[in-house]
Amino acid sequence: MDAIEQYRPKLPTPVWERIGPDCRRAVTKAKPATPKDARDWLGSLAYAAAHADACGRPTKAEHLLTPEAVEWYLATGYAHVGEAARANRRCRLNRLRRAVLGPDLITGNPAAYSGSDASRPYARAEQAQLYATARAQPTDELRYGLLTLLALGLGCALDSPEIIPLRTHDIREAPNGAVAVAVRGQRARVVLCRASWAPVLTEATAWASQPGDARYLFRPASHARGTNTVTNFLARTKIPPGCPPLVMGRARATWLVDAIEARMHLPTLMAAAGLTTLRSIDRVLPHVRNLSPDQAAAALKEF
Repeated sequence: MDAIEQYRPKLPTPVWERIGPDCRRAVTKAKPATPKDARDWLGSLAYAAAHADACGRPTKAEHLLTPEAVEWYLATGYAHVGEAARANRRCRLNRLRRAVLGPDLITGNPAAYSGSDASRPYARAEQAQLYATARAQPTDELRYGLLTLLALGLGCALDSPEIIPLRTHDIREAPNGAVAVAVRGQRARVVLCRASWAPVLTEATAWASQPGDARYLFRPASHARGTNTVTNFLARTKIPPGCPPLVMGRARATWLVDAIEARMHLPTLMAAAGLTTLRSIDRVLPHVRNLSPDQAAAALKEF
C-alpha cells in the first residue's frame, strides 16, 4: 500500500534504516484495511522496535508482537504516558499481532473478558518490593501486620473479610512443614499456604501468639474487628516511592493466576480459594499467559 511506503515515523535516520524495512514488511504482511490502519500499525511497531533496538533486544516484528514483548515495551518504553495512551498503543499492537501471526489460540480468538485493574496480579518484582517494604516497617506491629497480610493474600488467597476474624490457633503446622489455615465464615475451609510464604506466616503467627490466650492473628492487640480493619492498618504503613500499594484483591488475584498457570485441577483451585462460581476466575483470565500456538496444538492433540 502507498501509505506503508510513504509514511515514516519521526525516528533518527540511523535507527529507521535498521528497523524500517522489517517494520514495513510486517505491516504489509498484515494487509491493513485502510491507510489509517497502515499508519497506526507502522508507527506503533516502529517505536516498539526502536525501543528494543536501544535496549539491545531483537527487533524483528514477530518477536516484538508477542503478548509478553508488547507488555515489556509498554512497561519500559512507554510508561511515561497516561493509561489511556498505553491502552491505545496496546490495542494497535495486539491487532497487528493477530493480523501478522494469527489468533492467539490455535482454535480461534479467545473469549473476551473484562479484567479490572483490581484483578491485576503482582509481578515477581512487585512481590519482592512488598516483602522488603514489610521488613523495613518502623515498628513490630506494622512489620508483622504487613507480613501477615502478604502471607495470607499471596500465599493463601484470602481476602480481607476472611483475614479479620482469624485467630492464631487457626494456623497449624504439620510435621512435614506444611502450614494450614482454617478459614472461618461463610467460605469455611482449610487452605495450605504456598511453600514460599509458609515460613513468613509461621513467623508472624509466633509473634502474634500468647500462651493460653486465643488472640487474633492480624493486629492481635486490637479488639476492633470492623470491615475497615485492614484498610485502616494499610493507611498507617510506610510505603516507599516506587513500591506498589498492597491491595488484598490483587494479592488474591496473584494466587489465582499462579494456580491457573500451574495447571492446578480446577475443582481443587475453586475449593482452596473458596469459590462457588467462575466469576472471579473470569476477572483474572486476561492476566493469564497464553500457551504458544504449538503448545496449544500439542495440548489439544493429547487431550
